[in-house]
Amino acid sequence: MKFVQKEFSSVFEEKKSKFIAHLFPYVMFDDVMQRLKTEHPKARHHVYAYRYLNEFEQIVENSSDDGEPKGTSGKPSLNVLAGQELINTGVIIVRYFGGIKLGTGGLVRAYSDAVNAVINESELYMYEKKEEALLQMDYSMLSQIEYLLNQLEIEVIHKVFEQDVTLTLSATEEKLEQLQKELPLNVKFK
Repeated sequence: MKFVQKEFSSVFEEKKSKFIAHLFPYVMFDDVMQRLKTEHPKARHHVYAYRYLNEFEQIVENSSDDGEPKGTSGKPSLNVLAGQELINTGVIIVRYFGGIKLGTGGLVRAYSDAVNAVINESELYMYEKKEEALLQMDYSMLSQIEYLLNQLEIEVIHKVFEQDVTLTLSATEEKLEQLQKELPLNVKFK
């Protein structure tokens, strides 16, 4: 599965109709939709599709044809996202009508092509399920442990300096298992 970390856009034209596709992280959906409706008040349609993982690691999907004939825009856009295995990602396609009707098959192709075009211009990242862990150690161990975390590409999301140092980590299960094997005995792993 893949995802994007920032917004990308692309313009696709078909028989004088203009399709402006925006691909972005799902958490930005409401803000991007509001912005695009403000930026493009004369656009005929603001078609969207999105896929994200919920708290149970299930994929949630939704789409809207926004006034286009049923099943000709939102669902094909969603199918492209699913076919590319994108998650935690949304796409909004702003359409300006060019005066020539495309027909249902033409609309399906145009929206699919618009989404594929923006995906091809986007920077995609592989999704990894991450878990959190705690490390507790003496101050004297901190630089050695930070070096090890850096080598294993494990992210430190929080540091607490009290009597000991406590680090909150975020990494895949495999990386955390590897870390556990390499930790000195006087470092507590929780």
